[in-house]
Amino acid sequence: MQAVLDLPIVATPREGDLAGLADVLAQSLPTGSGVVVCWSDPRIGVGMSAVEGVPAALRAHALALTGGEAHAGDGAAIDEAWSSGGASLAIAARLPEPLTPASLDAWRALARRVVTATLSAAQGEARIASLQKSERLQQALYEIADVAGSGLDMQDVLARIHGVVGGLMSAENFYIVLYDDVRETVRFLYFADQRDPWVAEPDTEIALSDIPNSLTVAMLRHGQPLLGPSARIRRQLNVDRDQFHGPDSADWLGVPMRRDSRVSGAIVVQSYDKPDCYSDEDRVLLEFVAQHILTALDRKHAHAELERRVDARTRELQRANQVLQAEIVERQRAERLQRALFRISELSVTAGSVERFYADLHAVVGELLYARNFYIAMVSADGKHIEFPYSVDERDVVRRRRRMTKGLSEYVIEHGRALLADRARIAELEASGELRHHGSLAYCWLGVPLSRDGVVVGVIAVQSYSPDIGFSGRDQGLLTFVADHIGGALARKRTQEHLKAAHAELESRVEARTRELESANRELRAQVGERLRAEERLIHQARHDHLTGLPNRTYLLESLDTAVAETRSQARGPFAVLFLDLDRFKLVNDSVGHAAGDEMLVEAGRRIGSMLRDGDVVARLGGDEFAVLLADAADGDVAQGVAARILAALGEPMWIAGRELFPSASVGIALWQPRYRHGEDLLRDADAAMYRAKARGRDRSELFDENMRAEATRLLDLEADLRRAILTDAFEPYFQPIVDLSNGEVVGHEALLRWNHEQRGPLQPSEFIGVGEDSGLIEQVDWLLYRRVFEWMTRVQRGHVSINVSPRHFHSENFAERLLQMLDDAGADPARLRIEITEVALLDDAPRALRMLNSLRERGVLALLDDFGTGFSALSYLHRFPIHALKIDQSFVAGLDGEMHPESLALVRAILVLARTLGIQTVGEGVETTAQAQTLKQLGCTYGQGYLFGRPLPAPATGHRPR
Repeated sequence: MQAVLDLPIVATPREGDLAGLADVLAQSLPTGSGVVVCWSDPRIGVGMSAVEGVPAALRAHALALTGGEAHAGDGAAIDEAWSSGGASLAIAARLPEPLTPASLDAWRALARRVVTATLSAAQGEARIASLQKSERLQQALYEIADVAGSGLDMQDVLARIHGVVGGLMSAENFYIVLYDDVRETVRFLYFADQRDPWVAEPDTEIALSDIPNSLTVAMLRHGQPLLGPSARIRRQLNVDRDQFHGPDSADWLGVPMRRDSRVSGAIVVQSYDKPDCYSDEDRVLLEFVAQHILTALDRKHAHAELERRVDARTRELQRANQVLQAEIVERQRAERLQRALFRISELSVTAGSVERFYADLHAVVGELLYARNFYIAMVSADGKHIEFPYSVDERDVVRRRRRMTKGLSEYVIEHGRALLADRARIAELEASGELRHHGSLAYCWLGVPLSRDGVVVGVIAVQSYSPDIGFSGRDQGLLTFVADHIGGALARKRTQEHLKAAHAELESRVEARTRELESANRELRAQVGERLRAEERLIHQARHDHLTGLPNRTYLLESLDTAVAETRSQARGPFAVLFLDLDRFKLVNDSVGHAAGDEMLVEAGRRIGSMLRDGDVVARLGGDEFAVLLADAADGDVAQGVAARILAALGEPMWIAGRELFPSASVGIALWQPRYRHGEDLLRDADAAMYRAKARGRDRSELFDENMRAEATRLLDLEADLRRAILTDAFEPYFQPIVDLSNGEVVGHEALLRWNHEQRGPLQPSEFIGVGEDSGLIEQVDWLLYRRVFEWMTRVQRGHVSINVSPRHFHSENFAERLLQMLDDAGADPARLRIEITEVALLDDAPRALRMLNSLRERGVLALLDDFGTGFSALSYLHRFPIHALKIDQSFVAGLDGEMHPESLALVRAILVLARTLGIQTVGEGVETTAQAQTLKQLGCTYGQGYLFGRPLPAPATGHRPR
C-alpha cells in the first residue's frame, strides 16, 4: 500500500478535455488503476470519460452513480457522486492496491475540484456557443426584415435571404417554393443548386399533377419537416425516384412555411456529398427562420402590390385631373358668361340714359371676347333704313344712318343668322353679289342678329383690323347667346323710356288723388290708433305666459341680454339667474289632472314672485320650469338666500283640487361672470346647476361652478370627438372568449366596443356611452361596430359571436331587417350571431320587441338577456319572449367567493333553477377566479365568461401557432 500519492495531479484540463478526465485522474493513482468519470448536464448533455481497458461493469456502475449522492470507498474501490451548477457528477475508481485514508481523502477532494472545474469550463463554452448562435440568428432575422423593407426587386431580396440562411447552416443548395392548396399548384420563387441545372421561373405556376414524384410536393402535402437522405425520405413517403427532379442528396432538410395554420410553401436545403450535414437543431432553426422569411415575402409582395395600386391610382388621378382642369376652364367660362348675363339684366332695369346703357353693354361684351371695334345696328321703324345707335371703332369713328343695302349688317338681318367672315370670305360674298362692303375692310368680322318677338330688328357686331386677332366659332356661339339676352334687355330699356314719359303724366294724377286721400287719411288715423292698442295687447301676450300672466322666455332673455350689456358697461352691478323646476310635477298631473296642475303652477308663480324685490324678474319658461333674474346679487350667498326663501315659500302646504299638497323645487343658480356674452348662456348654466340639485336629492339649490362648466365642456368636446370618430370609423371590436365550463373549450366570443381615441388611446364604452345615448349617436356607432364584427365572422369560421344591442335600436321598425341585410352583405352566417339585450329593451315596447326577436330567430339569430338579475327579472317576459340564454350579472358571480357568498350563492342558484325550468341556457359573467368557475359549474351553469378565461382583445386566437 502507498502512503502518499506517487504522481502529482497535473494542471486542470481545458474546457475541451472532458474526454480525457479519466486519464488525468488516473495519473495520480497507482499504475493499473481503472477510473470512470460520468456527468449529466442540461447544457452539454450526458457523457463519460474512462481509462482504456476499464470493464463495462465499472462503466455501468459509474453511470448509475450520477443519479444521486455517494461518498464511499475502502481505499482500493472509490465511489464518488455529487452535484454542481445544476449538473450531476460521479467518479468510480478501482485500484490495484488501497490508499491510506489521508491519501484517499486528499485524492477525493482534488478529483472533485478537477472534475468540477473542467465541467464548469465546458459549461461556459457551451453558453458562449449558444449566445453566439442566438446572436447569429438575431442578426439573420434583422437582415431578413431589412431586406423585406428595402427597395430591391424580388430576386435580389431572395438572393440576400439565401445568403442569410447560408450564414446559419450549409446552404449552397437552397430553394424556396410557394404552395397554393386550392389551385393545387406550386411556384419556385428561388432556386440555387450546384448540380441541378434547372432554372426556376418565379411567375410560372406548376400543377402538382405535372410533378407527381417531387419530394418537395410530398413534403408540402405531408405538412411536417423532413430530415435525412433523400432516398430514405422517398421511401418514407412512398415517392418514386425520378431523374427529372435532379440527383439524390446525401442529406436533405425541408421545412414547410405556414400561414394561418395552412401550409403555404417550403424552404429546402440539401447536401450532395456530406451525410448527416444537418441536425435536429438545424431543422428547428430553419423552421423558425422560415416563418420570418414567409413574413418578409408577404411584406415584399404587399409592398409591390401597393406600388402597383399607387401607380394605377396615380394614372387615374392624372386622367381625372385633366378632366377636372377642362371642367374648371369650362366652369370659369360659364361663370364669366353668367356674370355677363346678370350685368345685362341689371343694366336693363337701372336708371340711366340709353347711350350709357349701350356703353355698359359694350363693356360687358368686352369681358367675354375681343370687342375693341364694336357697334349695334338697328332697323328703322319704317324698315327702309339702318341706324347705328352705338359704335366704337378704331377707323370708322362715325357710322351714319343709311338706306338698307347689301352691307354686312344687312346680310345678317336679311338671312336671320350669324355671320363669321374673314377677308377671303367677304371677298367671296362680294364676288357673288350677295353683299357690298361699307367702311374700312376688317381682317375678321363677326355679327349676330338681335331679335324681338322672333323678328330680327338689328345686329350686334365686332371686328378686327389686325391679322393676329380673329374670331372663332366658339366666339360666335358666345356672342349669339349674349345677343339673345341683349335683345330682351333692349326691349326692357325701351319700355323703361316709355315708362318715364308715362310717369310724368302719372305724377299729375297722383297730386289730384293725394288731395282726395288726405281726407280719407284723417279717418284712417282713428282706425290706426285702435290698431296700435290691439298690437300692444298682442305684444304683451307674446311676451307673457298665458296661464300665470308672468313674463315668458322671450321677455326673460331680453331682460338678461340687457342686464349683460349694462353690467359689461358698468352701468349696473352684478346679477344672478335662478332656474327652478318643480319636483315630481308630472305626478300631480297624472294623479289629480292637468287642471289641478295648472292651478299649482299659478300658485307657485305667485309665491315665487312674492319673495322677490323691485327690479327682479320672474318668468315661466314652460311646463313646470321658472326662472328668476335677481337684479342685485353681489355674490352667491345673496342668491342662495333668495333661493332658500323661495324654497321655503313653495314648501308650505297648498290646497289643490281638494287635496293638501306639499310641493318642492330644485333650484340652479348662475352668477354673472365677465365671460358671459348673452343671457342664454347664464340660463343654460343655471339649468345645468338645477340638474345637479335634482341629482343630489331635490328640494335644494346648487350654485354653478367651474367644475360644472368643465364637465359640460368635457361632454361637449367628447360629443364632438365622437362625431369625428364616426366619420373616420375609429371604433374597433374587442373579443372576449365564452367557454364551456364542463371542459374549458371556447365556444364563442362577445364583441365589445372600443373607441381608438386619437389622443387618449382605446376608450371603454363606460367613458363615452352616456354621451352617445344622450346625443343619439350610439346607434351610428353600433352599426359601425356590427359591420366590423360581421367581417371578422367571415374570416374566423368557428364559434358564435354576440353583440350588444342598445334599447334605442328597438325603437326602429326596420332594425331586424337592416341587421340581417348587413349579415348577408358581409357573407356571415346568421346562425353564429347572438344579440345581447337588456330587460329595458323588452319592456319598453313589448309587441315591437317580440316581432323583432321572432324575425331574427327565424334566420337563426338568437337572443341573450344581459345583466340578468339586476332589473325586473320577471317570469312573464321570460316566458313570452324567445330568450336563448341568460347572462348572470357579474355582481352576483363576484360574490360567490367573497363576503356575500351565501346571498350570491342563493341568488345564482335561483336563477339557474329558473333557467333550467324554462329550458334556457346560462352564462356566468365576470368570472375571475377558479373558485367562481367551479361553483358555477357545480350549480349547473353551462358557460362562463371573464378575465379567468381571457381578457378582451382586438382579435381572438384562431388556432395553435405553428412552431
